[in-house]
Amino acid sequence: MRRRTVVVFGAAGVGKSSLVLRFVRGTFKETYVPTVEDTYRQVISCDRSICTLQITDTTGSHQFPAMQRLAISRGHGFLLVYSVTSRQSLQELEAIYEQICHIKGDLTSVPVLLVGNKRDESQRQVDTSEGQALATKWECSFLETSAKLNYNVQEAFQELLNMERRRTVSLQLEGNRPKLCNTPAPLF
Repeated sequence: MRRRTVVVFGAAGVGKSSLVLRFVRGTFKETYVPTVEDTYRQVISCDRSICTLQITDTTGSHQFPAMQRLAISRGHGFLLVYSVTSRQSLQELEAIYEQICHIKGDLTSVPVLLVGNKRDESQRQVDTSEGQALATKWECSFLETSAKLNYNVQEAFQELLNMERRRTVSLQLEGNRPKLCNTPAPLF
């Protein structure tokens, strides 16, 4: 059974815990309870086999940088969550994204999904096109979700697994290619 660690980052109050609890337990709570760090496990079907997702739900504050670095170093994939009702929550993801880049290096080999949560709310400050544009800039995938309405929650976690699978297949294909010499071929 494969194990994958997914780390969920985002500002306080964007709905990280709500997304995780909706995915793992199928529940949603209206009340906000700040998280320091919680870990959940979910067994799911992936690519004709069984996978165990270990989901790390991180704090929304920046008081624990060592915990943040450790979570990044252990993570196989990342959900970067902002609230569509808070432009600042989107802007705060920049520093987290840069830290992931710094620790993980080349992010083309690391699944990252930008998630605009609270899609059901009417007080929108971030348009869908802005989230999509940032995902394009960061070369990652993008989804809008609503933990409250259970909209695109399963799809978000499934997309991370699909990205991991595509990355693994791509690496295998690249590994099977014949190696090319760096010496130029003779002209005649």
